[in-house]
Amino acid sequence: MKAKGKAFKYGDNIDTDVIIPARYLNTSDPDELAKYCMEDLDPSFQKELKEGDIIVAQRNFGCGSSREHAPLAIKSCGASCVIAQSFARLFYRNAINIGLPILECEKAALDIENGNDVEIDFVEGSIHNLTKNHTYKAQPFPEFIWKIIEAGGLINSIQKNLAKKNKRRK
Repeated sequence: MKAKGKAFKYGDNIDTDVIIPARYLNTSDPDELAKYCMEDLDPSFQKELKEGDIIVAQRNFGCGSSREHAPLAIKSCGASCVIAQSFARLFYRNAINIGLPILECEKAALDIENGNDVEIDFVEGSIHNLTKNHTYKAQPFPEFIWKIIEAGGLINSIQKNLAKKNKRRK
């Protein structure tokens, strides 16, 4: 699985209230949440983001509350991945649970600049900054986590596995 897009670069401690402001949490509709993703931090984000673009941040991305709305808003707005030096643990798990690929890579997070073109090979864990011609290595997910992400999240993965089991029983 690969992704390619323009980088949207942010700093440290991007919290869930910045990713999706609390005033929009009266819904869990992914399309509605997507409209407001990063609105308070970067008003141009929604206008400039193209399907497949990549969010790059520094330390502690997704800190704050434990709500799933934040990774859901990112995935639903069309971003293909988040690369950061580190993630808040609850955000990290919520991202996997909803099928949003995320990679921890300090060198990439520090070196990639806003607007750089980036290509990611998730299976290899390689991140290539096409603009600077730099390559970075992140730890790829183990196979069982990739199956969750490829299925579109934990619930879809469980449903898919149950459907396979039910087919075998028949």
